[in-house]
Amino acid sequence: MAAISTIRNIGPASQAMYNAAGIMTAQDLRNMGADAAYARLLQTGNPPHFIGYYTLHMALQGRPWNDCKGEEKKALRMTFDALKAAHFNTAKSELDAFMDQIGLIDRQ
Repeated sequence: MAAISTIRNIGPASQAMYNAAGIMTAQDLRNMGADAAYARLLQTGNPPHFIGYYTLHMALQGRPWNDCKGEEKKALRMTFDALKAAHFNTAKSELDAFMDQIGLIDRQ
C-alpha cells in the first residue's frame, strides 16, 4: 500500500501526523475522506489549522494546495469550524494528547 506522502500536497510531517492518528496509507486516507480524517487528527490532539484542512481537501482531489478560493474556501471554512468545535478539546493537556496518540486513552 502506498504511503500517505505519495498524495500530492502531503509531505512527511503530515504523513507522520496521520500515521500517529491511525491512518496508515494513502488508500486509508482516501477511504476516510478529508472531513473524517481531519476529525481524527483533532481527536488525537493535533491543533486545528485551516490551511492544513483545505490542503487535505485539495490533495484528495488531485488539485494544487492553493487552488481553493472564493465560495469553495468559504464553505470549507464553515465545515472546518464545525469540525473544530465538535472534535477539538482545547482543555486537553499535551500529556493527554500524547497518551491518546499512542493508544493509552480509550476513545469513545
